[in-house]
Amino acid sequence: MHTSSRRDFLLTAAAAAAALSAVSCGATSSARGSANGRLRIAQIGCGGKGLSDMQACAKQHDIVALCDVDDGKAGNARQEHPKAAFYHDYRDLLDQEKLDAVVISTPDHSHAVPALIAMQLGLHVFVQKPLSHTVEEARVMLHAARKSGVITSMGNQGTCLDGFRSAAEFVRSGAIGDVGEVHVWTNRPVWPQGIARPEHIDAIPSSLRWDLWLGAAPYRPFAASRKDSGFSGYAPFHWRGFWDFGTGALGDMACHLANLPFFALELGAPDWVEADSEGMTDETAPKASTIRFGFGPRNGRGPCIVHWYDGGRTPPLETLPSEDDRKGLRALTEGGFLLIGQKGKLFSPTDYGESYALYPKVKFADLKPPPQTLPRSPGIHEEWLAGILANKQPLASFEYSAPFTETMLLGNIALRLGHRIEWDAKNLRVTNDANAEQFLKKNYSRGFELIRG
Repeated sequence: MHTSSRRDFLLTAAAAAAALSAVSCGATSSARGSANGRLRIAQIGCGGKGLSDMQACAKQHDIVALCDVDDGKAGNARQEHPKAAFYHDYRDLLDQEKLDAVVISTPDHSHAVPALIAMQLGLHVFVQKPLSHTVEEARVMLHAARKSGVITSMGNQGTCLDGFRSAAEFVRSGAIGDVGEVHVWTNRPVWPQGIARPEHIDAIPSSLRWDLWLGAAPYRPFAASRKDSGFSGYAPFHWRGFWDFGTGALGDMACHLANLPFFALELGAPDWVEADSEGMTDETAPKASTIRFGFGPRNGRGPCIVHWYDGGRTPPLETLPSEDDRKGLRALTEGGFLLIGQKGKLFSPTDYGESYALYPKVKFADLKPPPQTLPRSPGIHEEWLAGILANKQPLASFEYSAPFTETMLLGNIALRLGHRIEWDAKNLRVTNDANAEQFLKKNYSRGFELIRG
């Protein structure tokens, strides 16, 4: 049995604060002063996106520890790094390994707790999108990042692309004028949503630590794929639609598709959010939804409404650039976004915004790019890693990505409540419905409590 007192202490806010004090000159300082410039990195979540995250970090740094609850999903990572220590439980890893940084590529419901423990230990953290499972977690993670001073990043890779940054420069230069309307759409979900909880119970695969996969989530029996019921199994992918584990189509893709509008327009927190949907259940996100986020005047700009569409819903075709309807129709079957300004439109038929155009084309044909105000990036992982060595936060740091994630997840609150919500960002509360509290926060299983210190 694991008897380390440090793990026990880390599961309480008071002890977490003590741990932070003890390591205030620990991992962060040693990383910046490492003799060979190579960081000691742990990868938590080794399959799927976790594998590519690990591979990106391994190009110039050392993967010294791996963690995954599924032996099968960890196989490739372990083969690539046979000398790395392997764990099923990230709490054991963080308790026992000497590290500089941690990459967290797990399901949404298990992002916050390992990230918070790592930050309390002075470790730099990279967390896959969406940054958090709940609105409260995003706020707590931001405060922890500020308090610890570690270098952080969310894994919304579009942020690092040249096209993303040049598009933001065009928007901020005023090329398309004040933007009062934004449309964002996706082809998600491509997993089951709008379904009830499976009634069948299956044997847990011998390769899977189901208790650790559940982590902070309430216990439920394991259920495998059943074609006759339309259920495709929780792990390793179709958890995304279930409220206990994922954040639905909005949580999965808004951190990509709404990223450029949110960043370029410096939207901040919305004043209100409203939504309508079809196929809604208490168990999962809906089959399809439309969500509207209302932002007031800010930074010299007028009010703006951001429209989100998923599950086959799309913006009105007349909003798309008229000379680009054919291309627009293709884009509407996948994902993209459209900013509508007083002087023109910026349209991107991509998830990340790396490819875009200004409309009407004739008007902007001879427009020269504005002065470059944003540094260009070597890549989402590389920018974070370089930032650790240079003590410089990347553009996708928690300072930006936590408020962004918080805003996007408010869309799920509006969906679950079924009516427009009025948002008080300063006090982290919905002012017109006390029932929202149950969705802004969540309960945590014993041993996986949220550190709110």
